[in-house]
Amino acid sequence: MSRILIIEDDSNILQLERDYLEAAGFETEVATDGETGSQRAIGEHFDLVLLDIMLPELNGFQVCKKIRSLKDIPIILVSAKKDDFDKINGLGLGADDYVVKPFSPKELVARVKAHIERYNRLTKTARPNPDVLEVSGLKLNKDTGDARINGKDLNLTKKEFEVLYLLASQPDTVFTKNELFENVWGYDSLGDTSTLTVHINRLRDKFKEADENADFIKTIWGRGYRFK
Repeated sequence: MSRILIIEDDSNILQLERDYLEAAGFETEVATDGETGSQRAIGEHFDLVLLDIMLPELNGFQVCKKIRSLKDIPIILVSAKKDDFDKINGLGLGADDYVVKPFSPKELVARVKAHIERYNRLTKTARPNPDVLEVSGLKLNKDTGDARINGKDLNLTKKEFEVLYLLASQPDTVFTKNELFENVWGYDSLGDTSTLTVHINRLRDKFKEADENADFIKTIWGRGYRFK
């Protein structure tokens, strides 16, 4: 289900947008000022941002600029102003579309769908196989569970592969032992992370057997592990 962030301070318009988008099958979250909206848009995952221009704290143009500097998700500006200047300014800052109030809710939903579908197509084209990770001679294929370093098979077990793939998919992100355990084994570790420690040690041994210079998993003492 696609997730939409609505940044709008007019409660009536916000509710109208939310009702129609949720009826069309979207999940919605809301923010009523520019500062909160920009923080959520940048810090959380959304498939599209529906952004009013006239907002407290930060206006829509400022919010659009902040989001676009860090993310490439679709942004639709919504404004009561029909001036070409505002439209040109908004599109120049990186917005994907501009809707003038009062608007047809059905047309708005259609535009949201079109932009998300277009973004998904472009993303898929740019990354034809996102389930294959390659870095520094290491190649991981999520579909097959195949793991190779410089072409040599690492012969990983299913859980070893899942631990490595999770770490490699977010390089330089520190995962606690509990986070790794819960993501791979699917339930709370209840403080028992010895199983994970064994898998990390096995991975390191298999790296060394295949390539003595391979050193992908770094221990962050007191915190957990990260892929480097």
